[in-house]
Amino acid sequence: MSSRPLLLASSSPYRRELLERLGLPFETASPDIDESPRMDESPEQLAIRLADSKARALANRYPHHWIIGSDQVACLPDGTLLAKPGTHEQAISQLQRSSGETVQFLTGLTLLDPSAGRSQTHCERFAVQFRDLTAEEIEGYLHREQPYDCAGSFRMEGLGIALFKAMEGRDPNSLIGLPLIALNDMLRNWGLNPLLTR
Repeated sequence: MSSRPLLLASSSPYRRELLERLGLPFETASPDIDESPRMDESPEQLAIRLADSKARALANRYPHHWIIGSDQVACLPDGTLLAKPGTHEQAISQLQRSSGETVQFLTGLTLLDPSAGRSQTHCERFAVQFRDLTAEEIEGYLHREQPYDCAGSFRMEGLGIALFKAMEGRDPNSLIGLPLIALNDMLRNWGLNPLLTR
């Protein structure tokens, strides 16, 4: 089975940088979807649906590509979703609520082949235990990194690591937004092995 050109259904520079690690050529395009949660939808169902919707939103424009869709949902122990904060005030609130708690990050992943009418989906779980954070630490962190476009109000690849007490999961890349271990498995399932591609 011959592989197709790869398309990353995302405008995120973080996901683009992650996918570059696999050493495969790819294009990017921004999908336009409604990311609102649905009634009675679990965080895992939401993450998978959004990832799948992102890939399918570009299927008509890129019918001969393998399209990669990914989306991340963060939630507190009580099930409250932590979206991208957008503002400094919202980021303060999120980090105050995460302080001393274990936050679950669920990253949905879809690999879609529109021309063959097939797809693979996966949800990668990763848990982050936050330290007990002081108001000064929260302010200091937000002023330095301004992670207002990141679910959970931190950047794992930067100073955000200083907010944590412990992490648990198989793929830390999923915290940044793209679970590379699962994606590598999907590509290999369809005959594209990054280790054997020049």
